[in-house]
Amino acid sequence: MINLSVVVPCYYSEATIERLCDSVVACLEKQVGTMEVVLVNDGSTDKTGEACRSAVSRYPGIVKYVELARNFSEHNAVMAGLSVAKGNFAVIIDDDFQNPPEEILVLYNRCVSTGADVVYSRYEKKYHHWMRNLGSVFNDKVANVMLRKPPGLYLSSFKLLRRRLIDQILDYRGPIPYIDGLILRATSHIEVALVSHSSRAEGKSNYSARKLMALWSNMFINFSILPLRLALYLGFVFSFVGLVGAVLFIWERLSHPDLPVGWASVMVALLIFSGVQLLVLGLIGEFLGRLYLNQTGQPQFVIRETVA
Repeated sequence: MINLSVVVPCYYSEATIERLCDSVVACLEKQVGTMEVVLVNDGSTDKTGEACRSAVSRYPGIVKYVELARNFSEHNAVMAGLSVAKGNFAVIIDDDFQNPPEEILVLYNRCVSTGADVVYSRYEKKYHHWMRNLGSVFNDKVANVMLRKPPGLYLSSFKLLRRRLIDQILDYRGPIPYIDGLILRATSHIEVALVSHSSRAEGKSNYSARKLMALWSNMFINFSILPLRLALYLGFVFSFVGLVGAVLFIWERLSHPDLPVGWASVMVALLIFSGVQLLVLGLIGEFLGRLYLNQTGQPQFVIRETVA
């Protein structure tokens, strides 16, 4: 039985992935008992696949390589890795060395000593690109409301999960997973460990503004019905405002029969209410679209090949 699985989503990682495997194996092999490293190539078109295969040949029985049929996004790649991982615990770590591999032991020891279902990493100082830091702050504030995240908990991608939580997460079959949303709706036994954070070893972050927005929309729509409730409340508020406005306009007209009709006020009212209607319809359409993707069986991921 494998004790610890290290899941690494790989995207254009040819320059770092073999060194990462070397470091992970050196740090953990004698510390956690039996272990495995699961490398998931999320549709990279460079030599990431060749580098991963090389790592498998260097560490037979320890490193596994999973190649996805196309790019599915990071959270889907993590789901694919977790579906292959066999460990009692699984740690998710990026391929860029911003999380030093030796810090995996900090998360592992924290989980074992506390009995937590998941241990998130926390940093005194982060070295992510400013755009990703800004997106993280925004996502954090939204998660406090949408997912009822404990205040102060940073939803880091570097985290360690216990097997019972992994099995619960893998029950989710939707095409657009959000790992932290699945964790927060499955358990409240959450711990945090302080670890170090480093600058990227190679290249630049693959997180663009579009990807950050997609991540936010996954959390906003896939894991809460609060947006629909907000649309309902918004409808009530504007209906009430419209009723009050109608009463005031009628009273004004009766009090001053010679008052000219206000074209500007009519246009403003039309623009406001039309905008709200389109917003709500778009929100409902997004929910229905994702339900459609779910019902038509859009795959969460497709494993093209597994090499062990």
